[in-house]
Amino acid sequence: MGRFILSRAVRTALTVFAVLSLAFVLARLTGDPVRLMLPQEATQADVDAMRTTLGLDRPLADQYVSFLARAVQGDLGDSIRQGVSATDLVLERLPATLELALSSFAIGLLLAIIIAVLGELSRSDTVRAAMLWVATTRQAIPPYLFGILLILVFSIWLGALPAIGRTSYASYVLPIATIASFEVALYLRLLNQAFAESRHQDFVRTALAKGASRSRVVLRHQLPNALLPLITVAGINLGVLVGGLVIIETVFNWPGLGRLIVQGVEQRDYPIVQAGVVVIAIVFVAINLIVDMLYAAMDPRVRLAR
Repeated sequence: MGRFILSRAVRTALTVFAVLSLAFVLARLTGDPVRLMLPQEATQADVDAMRTTLGLDRPLADQYVSFLARAVQGDLGDSIRQGVSATDLVLERLPATLELALSSFAIGLLLAIIIAVLGELSRSDTVRAAMLWVATTRQAIPPYLFGILLILVFSIWLGALPAIGRTSYASYVLPIATIASFEVALYLRLLNQAFAESRHQDFVRTALAKGASRSRVVLRHQLPNALLPLITVAGINLGVLVGGLVIIETVFNWPGLGRLIVQGVEQRDYPIVQAGVVVIAIVFVAINLIVDMLYAAMDPRVRLAR
């Protein structure tokens, strides 16, 4: 266990360092924020004075070293536009993104498990193929387009649900339905494959030979084994989901972290972009650590000391 934690701690530190460096470089590739902040009639002297005030007149190497030194202390700078801590702004938006990502992830995963179990209990290849076809058809529709269609039907035509914002529990329905339904096909494929591989395994035949019911065999024997390959993919997908909700947050005007980072890029607000990317990276690393530990707990063949 000690070696496992140490190896993960080293990997985490290296990952965060790489993300910090990448965020610093990419943020500055968006251009000079001073020109966006000053009026068009501003003189070159005004531009130079503003750059000096913001510390952007120093060599990039000096800015980079200073940025890393502050980051180690937990200071990712103040927003150029708003003049407050970029980390505070990011953490203020993070709960909205996590709520959307975790809810969509849990519902999508649960739906896939239920559908896969029902398909296995049916013992029909036709039923399983039909379920997978429906899920794959939904996945073929881009999330932003599916979200717009849901808004058109349930908000505009029926007037049943709010279209934008995070104002009530009802406002969660459409964005969660958009994301969760998109996730089902990925998990369903993995579960169907795992069920197919275990269907003729010795432990399944033995359980059936001892008189165990079909439902008990599926739920107590096949499903736990089918979940093992799903854990790693689901964990990685959750991390990607947390950092990839920009389009959905834009479609539904969701006050999440993705929209904040996009606004930071548009306004060339370096600290906002840097803080947002670093926080997402830390969340991603934490999710992967939890996945590793869950996998080791569920599969005794895995050793944490590896």
